[in-house]
Amino acid sequence: MFNRVMLVVVFVPLAVILIALAVANRGLVAFTLDPFHPGNPALTLNLPLFILLFLALAIGMIVGSMATWVKHGRKLARQRGLEAENLRQAVSRAPAAPKGPALPKPTN
Repeated sequence: MFNRVMLVVVFVPLAVILIALAVANRGLVAFTLDPFHPGNPALTLNLPLFILLFLALAIGMIVGSMATWVKHGRKLARQRGLEAENLRQAVSRAPAAPKGPALPKPTN
């Protein structure tokens, strides 16, 4: 039920906005990778503006997801390191255990 509400409340309006954005920005724009010679045809792409916007959005989502993933991994590593240190300290404070079971001495 929550998924259906989420779909209707968030994703449907988002889809409408993205479709309207794509329709409004159909014109070709020149995207150049050479800032010193903007007219260089080898490094210039002529694409509709909405494609460039969607690519920027997708790249931003991927980079953001990777940053979150790395941050989570570091946090998890730090937590496990603290847990390992706590266990080391607990073992060093524990009394020394006997090496093995105590065997009775023979009575010959």
